[in-house]
Amino acid sequence: MIDLAATLAHRPVVLDGGLGTLLEARGNDVASDLWSARVLRDDPDEVRAAHAVFADAGAEVVITASYQLGFGGQIPDAELEALLRRSVSLAREAADVVVAASVGPIGALRADGSEYTGDYGLGVDQLRRLHRRRLHVLADAGADLLAVETIPSPLEVEALALELADIGVPAFVSVSADSTGFVAPGSRADALRAAASVPAVLAVGVNCCAPETVSAALAEAPGVPLVAYPNTGERWDAATRTWHGAPAPLAAAVPQWVDAGVRLVGGCCRSTPADIAAIAAALR
Repeated sequence: MIDLAATLAHRPVVLDGGLGTLLEARGNDVASDLWSARVLRDDPDEVRAAHAVFADAGAEVVITASYQLGFGGQIPDAELEALLRRSVSLAREAADVVVAASVGPIGALRADGSEYTGDYGLGVDQLRRLHRRRLHVLADAGADLLAVETIPSPLEVEALALELADIGVPAFVSVSADSTGFVAPGSRADALRAAASVPAVLAVGVNCCAPETVSAALAEAPGVPLVAYPNTGERWDAATRTWHGAPAPLAAAVPQWVDAGVRLVGGCCRSTPADIAAIAAALR
């Protein structure tokens, strides 16, 4: 396993791809509100196997199946803590890679579309409390770093940055470049700058967005290592829970992203092991 912080200083590192996409392709049902966490709960061997497939494709960092798990959601707290810990242990068992524990936005726990807007009606202190226990459990479970991802608003970034500063565990923070929560001029840049100011944060950037939005979003980012793992170009309809459009080859844009300072690069929704293999080849 690589020393992530040291490696980022010298070369880009390959993230994995769409875990839910791969689980679905392997015949698993990810249509419920729990998404890949349903498989984590009911068929953990499948999650372990999917992590291994991405590692074999060239991923040096795998992101756990904990994105839609949080306290106060659909699963009782005692069971939830066990699942959070399981998500880390399965990734650890799958391959000798860096394990990044996924921390999704509060909207992902609600499964009501608010993960695309950040419009929760909550303040910073409330958001901190809602995220706190999950962050501590995942850190205590032995994750190498926390993958704070798809955050849709400056307010939630601020809350998470404050919590990460208290915990002191390595992390990256990635916002959704397509979220309507960042419509104010400079709001995304300010949010990324706030996250980057936390000493434990190794990289900041964007994910779960259209590939063509990455470069413009990263142009606003502070001068720290950047992370980029977009979707493959299809459009998600939250009302019908279906994808529309044609996929784009992510690897084609990798040299441009690396030139912009990206040091963690992979794929999000709809990206496959083949996409990750192509990204790894492009980096080589």
